[in-house]
Amino acid sequence: MNEDIQFILDSAKENMDAAMRHLEKEFIKIRAGKASPAMLSSVMVEYYGSQTPLSQVANINTPDGRTISVQPWEKNMLQEIEKAIMNSNLGFNPMNNGDFVIINVPPLTEERRIQLTKQAKAEAEDAKVGIRSARQDANKEIRDLEDVSEDLQKNAEVDVQALTDKYIKKVDAFLVVKEAEIMKI
Repeated sequence: MNEDIQFILDSAKENMDAAMRHLEKEFIKIRAGKASPAMLSSVMVEYYGSQTPLSQVANINTPDGRTISVQPWEKNMLQEIEKAIMNSNLGFNPMNNGDFVIINVPPLTEERRIQLTKQAKAEAEDAKVGIRSARQDANKEIRDLEDVSEDLQKNAEVDVQALTDKYIKKVDAFLVVKEAEIMKI
């Protein structure tokens, strides 16, 4: 097979892998009833005039399945951290005990589970769009090759489609697992 075509296929595979990694990161942020430090990964704290990820100004732990504790490295950051968590729209109500910020993760209601399932489906659809975009780019690059026979181009497009189908199936399987995790009480 032509090395240009192989390069295009490898590039498409890398882009599809990137879409899958992004989906995994987004799914980690969607909580499924159990407390996890990753739930606070999107929280940004005002730290000496700049927005800083919470994990860079505090230690985040889960002492049990329903509690997240945030211990700032500087005591004067307690109120800032508490405010940032409340403003992050995660649905948490942090409590400050003077040393830690403690977050009790409430059990999910049926309505919230349905919302999270919809959010997971939307993230999966975004990943599929990324995969299809990689397919489209690869097919365009294949058609733009000048010194390749039409048969080789068609075969390469079939290979790209097979790769796309494989990744779409991975996304669907990943979504089924996440939905089951969310809906499990």
